[in-house]
Parts: sequence; C-alpha cells; structure tokens
Amino acid sequence: MIAAIVLGCVVVAVGSGLFIFRDKIFKPKPPPQEEVKKKEPAKIALAPIKVNPIPTNISWSMDLKELAFPDSPAAGSIHGSGFALDRAILQGGNLTLRQGKSGPPELGLTVQFFAQQGEELAGKSVEITPDRAPPVPKVTLRFRDDQNQESRKPINSGYALRVTFSEVANGHLPGKIFICLPDENKSFVAGTFDAELKKPNPPKPKQPKQPKK
Repeated sequence: MIAAIVLGCVVVAVGSGLFIFRDKIFKPKPPPQEEVKKKEPAKIALAPIKVNPIPTNISWSMDLKELAFPDSPAAGSIHGSGFALDRAILQGGNLTLRQGKSGPPELGLTVQFFAQQGEELAGKSVEITPDRAPPVPKVTLRFRDDQNQESRKPINSGYALRVTFSEVANGHLPGKIFICLPDENKSFVAGTFDAELKKPNPPKPKQPKQPKK
C-alpha cells in the first residue's frame, strides 16, 4: 500500500515537472518552409522627373559633318524625354551629364573615355563615327522606368560623338559635346558643360585565391 502511494507521488511530481518545463523540453516546431516568406528589399521612392521640352533647334544625325555645337548648356532627349543639364561630373575618364543635382539622376548619360584621370582629357577632342570598330568609349543611358525606378541602357558602339575639352580651371574642365545614339528613341545631347573633376574610385581589393583541395 505504501509503495503504491510513493509511486503515485513520483508520477505526479514527474508530470508536474514536465508541465512546468514543457516549453524548454518540447521546443515548438518551426513553420513549414513554404510558409516562411522572405522580406523583399524596399524600393526607394524617387522624386518625379522634371518635365523639360525636347529642343527643336537640334537634329538627331549620325553624320558628324552635320553636327554643330550649340552655344548653350547641354540639352536634348534621353529615352524619349526632354533632357536639361543640371550637373556635369568627370570622374577619372568617365564624363557624366545628368538632370538632377543629387541622388540617382532623373535622366543622364555617361561616356567612359580611355583616361585614368580627367586632367588627361584637357585640350583634347574626340570623334567617334557609327561605323568605327571597337574599342570605343562605352556610353550608358540613365533614365526612369515605368515604376519611376532607376534604369540603365549600355551602348557599346554604333553612335556618333563629337566632344572637345578646354583647359582645367578651378577644379573644373569645360567642354562641348554632341552625341547621337542608336537606341529606339534616338536619344541625343548637345551643348556646353562645365564638369567637376573628381578622383576615380579606388580599385576593389582582389579576393585571395582559395587553395585547391
């Protein structure tokens, strides 16, 4: 009789312990894999694009003989929208003409000249005909897509370009440009610019090679 009572007490004690520490002993199962949803990165809301008229005094042409520099700040049409220059930057050999002074450009283009420093282009002129074989400077159009998100379109050849650079003054390199591109919207930019000189970004460190196993 006494043994039965003792056994009953032990069973009650063990049951109480299991109930009290049930969360630590029996961990809840994780939710099924298909129910776990990854959070998508939030899209940055960009300010709407300023609407500028497409110049009517500039004609798109692939014939360099017909390209004459307008004596006014660079303007044109990029991806079918009117472009007006707000800021020009020459970082290393990359000349960027952009609408919108800060943040992702509303519209713009970048020409990657074969130069390590912007100062190397001072006093020089560059002409690229559509039939010139690579290597030629790479051009990148920058614009907004239908969701007002930044988008880019590289153009590696088949364009007409004439650009002249003046001399460096007060950390700037002025110049004139006329460029016509073969994209479906026939983008073009022509006029003067005063590019801020910036040092090129430092090269990314090389990753050490993993030893072969």
